[in-house]
Amino acid sequence: MTLTFYWYPKCGTCRKAKKWLEEHQISFKEVHIVDNPPSREELENLYKKSDLELKKFFNTSGQKYRELGLKDRIPTASEDELLDLLASDGMLIKRPLLTDGNKVTVGFKEEMYKNTWA
Repeated sequence: MTLTFYWYPKCGTCRKAKKWLEEHQISFKEVHIVDNPPSREELENLYKKSDLELKKFFNTSGQKYRELGLKDRIPTASEDELLDLLASDGMLIKRPLLTDGNKVTVGFKEEMYKNTWA
């Protein structure tokens, strides 16, 4: 199955991840996370398959995250509220987001990519 690579081209981490995938000859479909963010349903599905806490899906270093004061809201928000927030703006989603439909990685660490996708 082809991997889906949600990324933001201006993001340095995304570019590193893309370069790693290309160097390892791993085929993937690029999806611009801001222009075509995953739907709420897709996000919920990715979250459930990831074994990660939902808060790990947030781009905590992003301007939008700070503007919305999410650091203080996330600890008490419900899962539904968090999924709605993530689905509302691709800039709130930590990137790159990579999935084959079963496995999911959020962010880029070479070791994690090696263990998951190589």
